[in-house]
Amino acid sequence: MAKPMEQITWQELEIGAVVTEVGSARQYHTGSWRSERPVVNKDQCIKCGVCWLFCPDISIVRAAEGHFEADLTYCKGCGICAKECPVGCITMVGEEE
Repeated sequence: MAKPMEQITWQELEIGAVVTEVGSARQYHTGSWRSERPVVNKDQCIKCGVCWLFCPDISIVRAAEGHFEADLTYCKGCGICAKECPVGCITMVGEEE
């Protein structure tokens, strides 16, 4: 079992802050340090899953309606989903908006 984030010091981090313990990534909620977040226009979404495919953090999830959206608990706001969306239905907005 991984240590809780509040108990980890910077000296204990692996190079590149890589999570090395199996199954522990779900315990580390990394979405709190992003400056932008993806917003999906659900009417324009064609439900293709390209955003899910390219997300490096596996934070894109399929919603009950079939479209895809970001799980903001893990999304770091990199914008790859918005860049790769073939119909441009994902826009990045500032966290303060």
